[in-house]
Parts: sequence; structure tokens; C-alpha cells
Amino acid sequence: METMKSLGIKGEIEDMLITLEAQLHIIRPTHLHDGLFIYLVLDKSKANLALARRKVQSIEEQLEV
Repeated sequence: METMKSLGIKGEIEDMLITLEAQLHIIRPTHLHDGLFIYLVLDKSKANLALARRKVQSIEEQLEV
């Protein structure tokens, strides 16, 4: 987020995806709790990326801190 700010890039990060040989990592900053994020690791051979992203979004909406 700091990099985006320093480069003058507008908009908010919805999520970030890191793909490894056998894993998918989804990082989603929470919009209601500044500095907090959700980090999900999935088995690439069994995961459905679209469903996982929706689930992380749902978790964020229900999150209470």
C-alpha cells in the first residue's frame, strides 16, 4: 500500500495472489480495520481460486475485532 502511495497509484487493493508450485496464497487487506489482513494458503491441486476469493471476502465482511 505504501508502494502504491509513493507511485501515485489510485484505488484500493482487493487482494493479492502469490502462486507457488503447489500452493496459492491469498492476502486480503481488510477495509474496516486498517493494518489488518487475511492470509489464506491453499493446496493448488485442490483449490478453486474464484471460490476461495469469495470466501475470503465473506470472512472479511463477518470479521469482528
